[in-house]
Amino acid sequence: MKPKKALISVSDKTGVVIFAQELQAMGWEIVSTGGTAKTLQDAGLEVKDVSELTGFPEILEGRLKTLHPLVHGGILGRRDSTLHMQQLQEHGIETIDLVAVNLYPFPEVIAKEGVTLEEAIENIDIGGPTMVRAAAKNYQDVIVVVEPGDYSTVVEELRRDGDLSLSSRYNLAVGAYTHTAYYDSIISNYLREQSAKKERFPAILTMPFTKVQDLRYGENPQQKASFYREPLPSKTSLAAGKQLQGKELSFNNINDLNATWEIVQEFEEPAAVAVKHTNPCGVGAADTLLEAYRKAYAADPVSIFGGIVALNREVDEATALEMSKIFLEVIAAPAFSPAALRVLGRKKDVRLLEIALATAQKVNEPDFKKVGGGLLLQDGLQEVYQVQAWRNVTTRKPTEQEMKDLLFALKVVKHVKSNAIVIAKRQQTLGIGAGQMSRVGAVKIAAAQAGEEIKGSVLASDAFFPFKDGVEIAVKEGVTTIIQPGGSNRDEEVIETCEQYHVAMLFTGKRYFKH
Repeated sequence: MKPKKALISVSDKTGVVIFAQELQAMGWEIVSTGGTAKTLQDAGLEVKDVSELTGFPEILEGRLKTLHPLVHGGILGRRDSTLHMQQLQEHGIETIDLVAVNLYPFPEVIAKEGVTLEEAIENIDIGGPTMVRAAAKNYQDVIVVVEPGDYSTVVEELRRDGDLSLSSRYNLAVGAYTHTAYYDSIISNYLREQSAKKERFPAILTMPFTKVQDLRYGENPQQKASFYREPLPSKTSLAAGKQLQGKELSFNNINDLNATWEIVQEFEEPAAVAVKHTNPCGVGAADTLLEAYRKAYAADPVSIFGGIVALNREVDEATALEMSKIFLEVIAAPAFSPAALRVLGRKKDVRLLEIALATAQKVNEPDFKKVGGGLLLQDGLQEVYQVQAWRNVTTRKPTEQEMKDLLFALKVVKHVKSNAIVIAKRQQTLGIGAGQMSRVGAVKIAAAQAGEEIKGSVLASDAFFPFKDGVEIAVKEGVTTIIQPGGSNRDEEVIETCEQYHVAMLFTGKRYFKH
């Protein structure tokens, strides 16, 4: 009886020598290519080069080596088909019983700084995906292995049972098609990005993600959940962050943390953001990180308890000591000083994340929302604030401090669930009205939370005021300047209300709904 034949050609050579040794010990014949063949031969294995099998040399600088009927016939021929087996015999094609292949490292290549399109294209695998797909199609007769992590499982079952069960073969085939689909998705997305006619919203959308971890549960204990990552996440994104201490992040931790990090990156000056249920409960900016945190805490000392805090500077010992006074679920920052780590290390349950901070204008990444049976895709809301384009529509003009506070409040309101109102003063949020069904309701909540501090404050609204009632409540309580998009049929009534109370109002022309 002829020995079974395994074709092994891998870019990632993790564990491949031991795998091949195990197969050879069980009497398998090993066929390989290029670098893989050399690696196995250097380890003392008896290996037949694929060119010996095909009688044709590797050409075109390695572009062509396995695309040959003597390879693919041996993979695709059905053993239960008399016709197939006769044709294989007629053409002198030997069957291949196992294909172990993983692909050129295209994702790793395009992640390198300064990689050219030509370099990327040369790292698009052609023969590898073809062999993988062929073997997966004929999984009843051919074992296909694409993940080094599966080597030991395959060897164990072969040793125990002499062969793989149909269910094991099927599961490996599913993994193989997933592997090639993921690979091709990365290639198509990369090439689309390089195109001069880059489509923001392509006719067909491919989204390659890999699982980072299973989560304990989702938003609620009865929901299962996992966390997935893009192939090349931005270095300043949550997915690229490094957890320094604490237990695993939960679904809600990750969701809230993403919202927190998006807000804190809005600010150039030292800033601290506290979030609860994806809405900010306190935001502060100041000359020092400690003062910024104190402002964020004072904005809502009740809601911050058990919340997520993000800071846009290295956390120092003084700020760490201040934060350690209450229970926080997660603290994220671009860095933590050794002294800060010692302080926060005493609170083992608090999760610390180190995430790179954007040093330039962030990429305007698209925003996805899942709906029943489909997906909504839109541009993100990342932008440069053009203060010079704001239009003053009242007699009174804002003071210099009010202008600073208006920009501060606008940066926050953009991240608050609509209908959204933010009241702020001296670079600190005083009151936040989030996710209300009416704008006047959001104003009432924000004003009540601000209390006496509302006097001399500014107010930002994520959309226009449809009626004057919300404005009347705010100005009667003491708000002195308001910023909003404008565009309501009742803009004149709203402006007139501001004039009556000698309040300044500015129109931005931009709405910031967040649902």
